[in-house]
Amino acid sequence: MSGSAYRDLAEVLKDDRFPRIDLDLRRGRHIGREDGEDYVFLMDALKQLEPFYLRFHCQLVSKADGYVYLLPTGSALPRRTLSVGEMLVGQTLALMCLDPATLNRKKVVTREALLQRLEGLVGAKTLIRALNPRLKKRIDERVGAEKVRRKVQEALRNLHKLGFIELERDRFTLRNSLLRFSEPVRDLGDREAALERLIEAGEVRRRDLPGLSRPAAESAEASG
Repeated sequence: MSGSAYRDLAEVLKDDRFPRIDLDLRRGRHIGREDGEDYVFLMDALKQLEPFYLRFHCQLVSKADGYVYLLPTGSALPRRTLSVGEMLVGQTLALMCLDPATLNRKKVVTREALLQRLEGLVGAKTLIRALNPRLKKRIDERVGAEKVRRKVQEALRNLHKLGFIELERDRFTLRNSLLRFSEPVRDLGDREAALERLIEAGEVRRRDLPGLSRPAAESAEASG
């Protein structure tokens, strides 16, 4: 951006949209082009809001892919804690977001397509263990599949709250902010192929994205 639609911070704070957008950002929501006027507001006020959030030890991050989020750099705001399941589902959805076939479907994905992609990447047994890290004993295949479906649906609901997808019953629309999950492989050339390899190897799940952490217990179990 070359300029700002606002003269100063006071003018930004007086905007009726600011309180609601500010709360969304502090709750960890990613605001993207899909949000229309909310995203336009942030782009227009970026110059004033960047130093404003620095006072709260947070960085207002604006990505060229078309989304904005708050990155805590201190302890004033807590880092968002994601489960292993949320990390794995988010990474798989990021991979699907990079797939031209998904773009041809206007980024609409069914839950069944996601489940098939997950199982194809890591295998059915590994998927059950990854989504249920505290599971100690072998379980029936049917019971395991149902546990996977419940965990995936739970992950989708939370990713929806964070602004990564638009959720509608058994299908959902991918948002550009999902590309945040591909950050570890952004500089590896073919990002889609690199992300697929890392998910298959279980490597990306072990890396916390800046500002998106996992509970220590789950991290240890997922890595073991």
